[in-house]
Amino acid sequence: MARIAVIGAGMGAMAAAARLAVAGHRVAVYERAGTYGGGVGRLARDGFVFDTGPGLLHLPAVYRDLFVKTGKESLEQSLELSQVDPASRHLFADGTDFRLPNASRAGVVAALDGALGAGAGERWSELINRAREVWDATRRPLLEEPLRAERVEALGRDPYPAVRRRSLFRRAAPVTLASVAGHELKDPRLAALLESCALAYGLDPRRAPASAAVLPYMEQTFGSWYVSGGMRGLADALYERCLARRVEFFFGAAVSGLVEKDGRAAGVRLADGSVAEADMVVAGVSPGQLEAIAPGADAPAAPVPAGRFHVFLALSGARPEGTVHRTVVHGGDRTAEVDAVFGPGPAGAGSYGPTVTVLRPDDPATRPDEEHEAVTLTATVAPHGRVDWSEEATAAAFADRLVAAAEAAIPGLRERSLWREVRTPADTEAATGAEGGGVPAPVLAGGEGAFLRPGNATAVPGLYRAGGFAHPGGGLAHAGMSGALVAGLIVDGADWRGSQ
Repeated sequence: MARIAVIGAGMGAMAAAARLAVAGHRVAVYERAGTYGGGVGRLARDGFVFDTGPGLLHLPAVYRDLFVKTGKESLEQSLELSQVDPASRHLFADGTDFRLPNASRAGVVAALDGALGAGAGERWSELINRAREVWDATRRPLLEEPLRAERVEALGRDPYPAVRRRSLFRRAAPVTLASVAGHELKDPRLAALLESCALAYGLDPRRAPASAAVLPYMEQTFGSWYVSGGMRGLADALYERCLARRVEFFFGAAVSGLVEKDGRAAGVRLADGSVAEADMVVAGVSPGQLEAIAPGADAPAAPVPAGRFHVFLALSGARPEGTVHRTVVHGGDRTAEVDAVFGPGPAGAGSYGPTVTVLRPDDPATRPDEEHEAVTLTATVAPHGRVDWSEEATAAAFADRLVAAAEAAIPGLRERSLWREVRTPADTEAATGAEGGGVPAPVLAGGEGAFLRPGNATAVPGLYRAGGFAHPGGGLAHAGMSGALVAGLIVDGADWRGSQ
């Protein structure tokens, strides 16, 4: 039995802790904040409840496997999980309005044909079929195996089978998600649908490789899922599973340094000066935090990813029957939006119309009674630093813009509003310690490896990375996968090749 210190109580770190504890190790988690879950937070006020992080779960099989492997109670026995259907509604500036069913290829084709004209659904379906080839080619090396140096070059090649253009000249430019959207989908609304999937994950569609088409493929194939009471319930269930496996948690326990002995990780030094000895250390923190704790242990610093801007609205009046859980209100000028979020040029909140995701769960646990409704508005934005999100006037003006956009999905929104609270990337940075409040995207093949994350093993023997800033990247499912990979490397050794 080894002693293992885990830095941070985010989802990836707790996933690793639970698996390591059930393997017989003694695990202690040290978290700088006063609670667990990392970016999977909750805001409760006046009987209204909101998720301050992800609002939906994709690839629930990751957590089903985690709960099966770490205890008697399954995921569904630990919380109430349900599919969201329709999966999403989409509104465009020209008045186009359609709903996409959950995990139904034929239903999506019919919906797109009905809204955009005959052939639109088939073009989308053909793209999703090509994205399935990406999934088949990369699922194991990207999601189920540790990232190894000898695989990086191969993973840097984009497996998306792009449709060739007929041209007298050979195209030298890389195939990006945006170029695929324009060339293969034709209709600008279909292109916006594809690009919005990347934007929601914090990816610039102009730079993301075509393999990013795997993201809508995963959602459309495996569905969108919601936890009753809010997605924070998943963090609650995982925390309880860790406690059941006798994982120890220490909150308000910031780690200031790594203890090394004979060139190996041998514990952590806490901010109060005390030392917690360990045989191995798992770091579930951002690159900047890890560099401060263990200089030189992490990979070269990557650019700070995009952040998320949330507006939480307490509304009077009942949620209308037939309301869709998730509505995407597409911005009118995608170029201006991606320029503001990713560059080039100076960053700023600007005056562009953001793409806004409107979440309206049909969940009594999120509202004081049936005559009220809790609504969350979210947009992908530049991280704190590129924009000074701590400036109240900047945040308030941008929140007003989200509310104005959301009125397309919620008529009479302003009249129904009782109060609102705003969370910016500056708030995310303060809560989680992640530089700029950036939210990491899932890893992608292609782009010469630029969309990979550092491997789970570090340059310091006995020190491992877990969570969204490590392989295989951000998102609830991917964080859970990182925990499985770290546990596999520790339990079965450096030569472990992944679950079979």
